[in-house]
Amino acid sequence: MLRRLVWSPLPPLKYLTQCRFKTTDHLDYSRYPTLQESDIDETFMRGSGPGGQAVNKTSNCVFLRHLPTNLTIKCHTHRLASKNRVEARKLLLEKLDEHLNGENSIAAQIKAQEQRKSLERRRRQNKMQEMKKKWQERESKDIEDIK
Repeated sequence: MLRRLVWSPLPPLKYLTQCRFKTTDHLDYSRYPTLQESDIDETFMRGSGPGGQAVNKTSNCVFLRHLPTNLTIKCHTHRLASKNRVEARKLLLEKLDEHLNGENSIAAQIKAQEQRKSLERRRRQNKMQEMKKKWQERESKDIEDIK
């Protein structure tokens, strides 16, 4: 039986670098809120910004209000109302998580993770610089001893 080799191009470098920094290991999703449709007031309105007649005549901007907390989100990132609805719900969930959980929210956990990584990276760089400095001092002493 013959097998056919399929060539698949590698993804662009920008996707690889974005994936490298977005690690979701050890994140606590136990307190992440859920949205109930009865708690949401959803209205559609006309958007603003560039786009001319397409923006001025269509009501594809989504305005969500979370009734228990009175948090509001206005989303007009896409031309389609269906995409804006999905995007607005994601944004509302993130804002609700930040409001309810504060330091334990997913965004705060990711920020703390990135800070720990940058501190560790900085510590390693300082350690390497110290090692290089000591090596250069030893080398310069060896050269002086030879002369």
